[in-house]
Amino acid sequence: MLSRPVLVLLLATCASSAAAQTMPAMPGMAMPPAPAKPAPAKDDMAGMDMSAMPGMDHMAMTGALGDYPMTRDGSGTSWQPDSAPHAGLHAALGPWSLMLHGDGTLVYDDQGGPRGSTKTFFESMLMGMASRPLGGGELTLHGMISLDPTMGKGGYPELLQTGETADGRVSLVDRQHPHDFIDELSVTYAHPLTTAFGGIGGFVYLAYPGEPALGPVTYLHRFSGMASPEAPIDHHWLDSTHVDFGVATAGLLIGRTLKLELSDFTGREPDQYRWNFDPARFDSGSWRVTWNPTRDLSMQVSQGWLHSPEQLTPEVNQRRTTTSATYNRAYAGGNWQTTLAWGEDVNTPGRKLDATLLESAASFGPHTVFARAEQADKDELFLAPNPLADRVFRVGKLSLGYAYAIPVARHFLIDLGGLFSVYDLPTAIKPAYGSSPRSLMLFTRVRLD
Repeated sequence: MLSRPVLVLLLATCASSAAAQTMPAMPGMAMPPAPAKPAPAKDDMAGMDMSAMPGMDHMAMTGALGDYPMTRDGSGTSWQPDSAPHAGLHAALGPWSLMLHGDGTLVYDDQGGPRGSTKTFFESMLMGMASRPLGGGELTLHGMISLDPTMGKGGYPELLQTGETADGRVSLVDRQHPHDFIDELSVTYAHPLTTAFGGIGGFVYLAYPGEPALGPVTYLHRFSGMASPEAPIDHHWLDSTHVDFGVATAGLLIGRTLKLELSDFTGREPDQYRWNFDPARFDSGSWRVTWNPTRDLSMQVSQGWLHSPEQLTPEVNQRRTTTSATYNRAYAGGNWQTTLAWGEDVNTPGRKLDATLLESAASFGPHTVFARAEQADKDELFLAPNPLADRVFRVGKLSLGYAYAIPVARHFLIDLGGLFSVYDLPTAIKPAYGSSPRSLMLFTRVRLD
């Protein structure tokens, strides 16, 4: 792990470049050059819908961190393939480029077996972005909120899901916690540094809350996972840090395909009070290397050191290692994306636990079919004084879903869909879960597109 002084030095270096004199645009520069034509006057662009203008859709807009299509930007500072679809409303206001994206999903959840239960709940996300040229670089503001706290501190039933707490005393087991009301408030500044090595650019990302450089694009924002109304059971091996109260990331872009990042962040996961801001501790660190060799492929490897991530076991620290590859293919009338990811949590004191995820989604006009296969080592499925408490069980889950999209107004769609799940359980826990539990979710989703 790189030391805290190295991270601070890199942050200072990138910050100082932001204040430096504006650099001229050059071929191969990592950051986008100045526009070839003067921008229209502010009054002419106010309220303008860029998606309605020929040649001005989101494919023509550059990313927040450099000279690449904005479709590459995922959650936080993560990358996905350039060819990935990018839903949302786009507009311009003076020098600002604006984007708004969101959805709300009403879910009927029926988790089978002795440990299952039923619940109807509402989950949602609304995200806004504003970016503009500044000082020879690019300034980007992000904000994201969710009404998930309305489903209650206990979240929703999901067999084999673990992590966080609803009351500050007992761990959530067989339930997925709700997200906080405020999930991201961030500012990013990127600036070209040199034309060497095909162009190098630097960036700084500051967030409270936000997402450090650790793991793949979170499941809520990658096409292969976003159609599903439930979180992966290996969420806490891959992307659970996507809502973190206190993040500082510094990074370099080398050419148009390679990104190197360091993060200083708060290791503690959000507590059960979902409407407020948690304390920013900046006691953990991570690094990530991401490579996009083609427009259809994005790969990353990352490692993080999390100080006291779980509220109920504050003496336990964690080293998390992840690697993932996402392949995306756009075609006439649809899109296909597949993500393969592996994560390992090493708890100190504690043990090493692994998880693997393979998920895929394909759309054909109004039809979307999605599937997810997972396997994870779980040691939190049983609580003391149960004799199975603290034992490690390797469990598996296979889910298959479908959604049908109905246009209801300009920029609005309604999805009608369902999800069916089966499980692979070790013999020792079948008396608790049942020999062959099944789960069903039915949902309707309203989304901007």
